[in-house]
Amino acid sequence: MSNSASLFAPRGDTAAVEEGDRLSPKFDADGLITAVAVDADDGAVLMVAHMDAHALALTIETGEAHYYSRSRRKLWKKGEESGHVQKLVELSVDCDQDAVVMRVRMGGTGAACHTGHRSCFFRSVPLGNVPSPELRLAVNDSGKLFDPAQVYGAPKKTDTPRF
Repeated sequence: MSNSASLFAPRGDTAAVEEGDRLSPKFDADGLITAVAVDADDGAVLMVAHMDAHALALTIETGEAHYYSRSRRKLWKKGEESGHVQKLVELSVDCDQDAVVMRVRMGGTGAACHTGHRSCFFRSVPLGNVPSPELRLAVNDSGKLFDPAQVYGAPKKTDTPRF
């Protein structure tokens, strides 16, 4: 793999960043950029995660999504344990280059979420007249595509999600 720093142009003035033709991502104070994965065919939002420079470079070079896990504090390739690899179709950067959107095709069962659902956004918040005292989320998909316990093992109370 090439040195990730050599793939990215230095951040220039606003016009160069917002209108230019060089990739110069703006990583936050933790060295991360927001990454949104959407289904390449129907546009459904599958997940939102973060990338550091290494993950972004690996994603560009391999054509498979890599992320930085904030909870585990390490690089991870999507699907490395589950087989639910995300193959890149397109990678877009927003105007100020502090977020990317990836159009992907899912491998395995097609589930992007470690809970077994197709999308990490499998619940909806009811709008309008909300009953009290607490807000209840509604499941908005047809159910799990795989059993996380079979793929990842039985979770312990202290476990952080594995993707």
